[in-house]
Amino acid sequence: MPPPDFLTALGSGANVFAAELRPPRAELATSEGMDAWIDTYHAVRRLTREGTYVFLTDSAVGAEEEDNLRHLVTNLGTDVPRERIVPFLTTKHSREFCLSYADRAHQHGFPALVVLGGDKSVGTPRCVEHAWQLRQALHERDHILSLGGWANPHAHAERQVDYLAGPDFHAEFFLTQVVSHHQIDAVRRFIDAAARRRVPLPGVFGVFFYRSANPRTLTALNSFLPVPAEGLTREFGAGATPEEICARTLRALLDAGARHFYISNLPIGRAQSVLDSILERAGL
Repeated sequence: MPPPDFLTALGSGANVFAAELRPPRAELATSEGMDAWIDTYHAVRRLTREGTYVFLTDSAVGAEEEDNLRHLVTNLGTDVPRERIVPFLTTKHSREFCLSYADRAHQHGFPALVVLGGDKSVGTPRCVEHAWQLRQALHERDHILSLGGWANPHAHAERQVDYLAGPDFHAEFFLTQVVSHHQIDAVRRFIDAAARRRVPLPGVFGVFFYRSANPRTLTALNSFLPVPAEGLTREFGAGATPEEICARTLRALLDAGARHFYISNLPIGRAQSVLDSILERAGL
């Protein structure tokens, strides 16, 4: 019996945990790229076999990445459950590529797809102004794929919920921007607003695995996500481990009412073991 697909798992009543992995950069030399993909394949196999869902990004930080779907289909074989893998698709491609990508995802057995806008400030321009326009185009073709959208708990809570509750969101679930226990007040406002408005879509909250409080690293990361540098520096300085800090965020989000999570920036070679350690420390 195949495992439940991502949307079914979100509606099962149990907490869902996913690992977000980033494909190798397209500009890597052939040998480097091959080694990086081998590491990615091993991580995907280990994670999915242990019951973890896997998100695979697409131009996550504006840098062109290898075609995640093509590599998955070519190299993972038939022993990896497609139900546990959710590719990302940004609008930073041609419209034709995006529509073809969704067709390929369906044809090769991937039941869900996250469709995001992508960073406007760097890289290839978007083919549409807003990601919901691409999701609408995909829904108009068929409703076979479960589509995921995006929300940002750091922004105005009511406005974000307006987007989720609107008729033009065109998604069956949503992911959030990365959040931290140091930003829990904003997360609570977002969760409370969604509950009050009875938003029916399940949400998957992003958690970043910070490996250190290196100032240069945190400054660079802050270009892409809101980094609570002061709080992280204080915690690492007090001797907390990366796993402990990540677990604190999971625990705070659970206490605030979040139920589903994806963990970003796990070390590719130890993704499952590090995730297990985080969940154990969070009491999960």
